[in-house]
Amino acid sequence: MLKFTQLLSPENLRQGVVCSSKKRAFETICHIVAKQLCEQSPQEQETMPAEQCEKQKEACFESLLAREKLGNSSLGNGVALPKARLSEDRTTPAAVFLQLETPIDYDSEDHREVDLIFALFIPPELCDQYTQELPSLTEKLTDKSLCKQLRAAKSEDELWQIFQYADNITQEEVEIATLTE
Repeated sequence: MLKFTQLLSPENLRQGVVCSSKKRAFETICHIVAKQLCEQSPQEQETMPAEQCEKQKEACFESLLAREKLGNSSLGNGVALPKARLSEDRTTPAAVFLQLETPIDYDSEDHREVDLIFALFIPPELCDQYTQELPSLTEKLTDKSLCKQLRAAKSEDELWQIFQYADNITQEEVEIATLTE
C-alpha cells in the first residue's frame, strides 16, 4: 500500500499557495518537482545546470498537460490528483502537494473548485505498479476527515505531520485487518 510519506518529502509541500488557474498550479508543481529532480541528478550525482533544470520543468509541465487532456484529474470534494510520467532516466517517483489559499476552477465533474492538489510523477518502469496502487491513494486523498485537516493546516510542517498521521492510521488498519482474518 502506498504511503504519502513514501512519495512526498517535506520540501515538496506548500501551504497557502496563491494560484489563479489550473495552469498556474501546474507551473508551481513543475517548478517544485524540477528543483527536486535537478538536485538529484542521476548523472554522476551532480546538480544539473540551470538550462537543463528549465528543460526538466518544461518537460514536467508538458507531461502533466498531456495527461490532463486524457481526463480531468479532479477526484471531487475539492481534491485533484494530476499524474504524469517522468523521463526515462528516473527510477523513483516524485510528488508535490499544494494547499491553495483560494480554490481554483478545475472543470471538476462535481463542479466544485479545487484547493488540494497532490501531483504524482512516476518513472516509466514503475507505471504498472503505481497504476494498481492508485485506487488506494485516491481513496485516502478523498477521505473527508483527511481533507478537512489538510485544509486547516497552517504550515508545511503541519501538512507533513498530517500525512505522517494518515500513513500510521492506514498501517494500523491494515494490521488490524490482517489479525482478524
